[in-house]
Amino acid sequence: MSDAKSDVSITKIAVASAIGCAIEWYDFFLYGVVSAIVFNKLFFPASDPYVSTMLTWTTYAVGFLARPVGAIIFGHFGDRIGRKTILILTLVIMGAATFAVGLLPTYQEIGIWAPISLLALRVFQGIGIGGEWGGAVLMSIEHSPSKRRGFYGAWPQIGVPAGMCLSAGVVALISFFISDVEFAAWGWRIAFLLSAVLVVLGIYIRMKIFETPAFLKMKETKKEVRVPFIELWRSHPKNVILGMGARYIEGVCFNTYAVYVLSYLTTTQKLPQSEVLAGITVASLITIFIIPMWGGLSDRIGRRLQFGVAALATGLLVFPAFGVFAQPMSMPWIWLAIIVPFGIVYPALYGPQAALFSELFDTRVRYSGVSFVYHFSGIFSSGLTPLIMSWLLLKGGGQPWLICIYVAIVSLISTVAVALMKEGSKRDIAQDITDDRKPLAAAIGEARA
Repeated sequence: MSDAKSDVSITKIAVASAIGCAIEWYDFFLYGVVSAIVFNKLFFPASDPYVSTMLTWTTYAVGFLARPVGAIIFGHFGDRIGRKTILILTLVIMGAATFAVGLLPTYQEIGIWAPISLLALRVFQGIGIGGEWGGAVLMSIEHSPSKRRGFYGAWPQIGVPAGMCLSAGVVALISFFISDVEFAAWGWRIAFLLSAVLVVLGIYIRMKIFETPAFLKMKETKKEVRVPFIELWRSHPKNVILGMGARYIEGVCFNTYAVYVLSYLTTTQKLPQSEVLAGITVASLITIFIIPMWGGLSDRIGRRLQFGVAALATGLLVFPAFGVFAQPMSMPWIWLAIIVPFGIVYPALYGPQAALFSELFDTRVRYSGVSFVYHFSGIFSSGLTPLIMSWLLLKGGGQPWLICIYVAIVSLISTVAVALMKEGSKRDIAQDITDDRKPLAAAIGEARA
């Protein structure tokens, strides 16, 4: 195959991965967008609004807890039967669960079965997304030339901000054409039922792409392992731990500026919700365009160096950012304090992350490795961040400086973790079918030979 044809092929695969990820994250984030508006009123007892709201957010959090389960299940089969097959399966599971939420009867209609059904569907959403991310990034990275792995691996990463913007945009568009009463009665269901159309589009796109050369090479040489998750911990325990340590600051950064800041600025600082949301949305849109740029830069300067510098920058920028948030400032300054750390610096972490994690693991366990690192660490780096920051704000007497210190400490942890990793960007991951009981240097030498 010529270089031109190879370039066109990997470009199509990267774009397909980005679209597929955006569809899956649309489904996952849509639940959060609608939860606070509708679910606490429709699916839980209305006698105590506070209890209903807390139960709603509990079902939301269950999605994060289910993600590592999906990572283990689909990581196993992704390493055993192929990346492409599992990607299609996770898309169907995610889409079916989201579509079913749109058809779910309310608490008034079926009583306690309404919240139970909602919880079950949220679990399926979490399991589906737990298997999605690893497969999507590997489809791009295992097809990529070694010198462009960071750039093409960054394309599936676009799916997170794109899915967030898409879910918020669809809800806003529906709300624009109908009244609040109509939205609460039936309009919200449109956003969930729309998932069926997106899933059909996603399946069509993913059916057009090919299995990765790395997986096909492994099958050809019969090097697959019986239980990839066990082999992962036998052969790569250090890399699993270092990967989760590196992921810590990325998850904290995202949930600080995309989730917690909204609550802090609207509840504590009493700023208009629509204007704060607009700032977060603008920052998310900027990340969509900057993520591939940062991914490409990591191919030139090295992923470990870029990730480490970005981690330290995130820990430093949190102080001036919350300095702005804590003072009576005009909205342009508030926007700037969100956009700089979240819209510009955060993509320097998230852009190269897929390639960084993929290069930690051998093909035999790579799907399991990247999925588990990303989703298990998401429990403490993402799911618990708003809760931790709320507690730190309380302990700080309403001042955010303990929050800033926490983020700074996390940035140091992630910087140390990435510094302890071995350089993997020169490894030919399409040919690395090795026995990882051998030293990594020997494996790289064999791959070059």
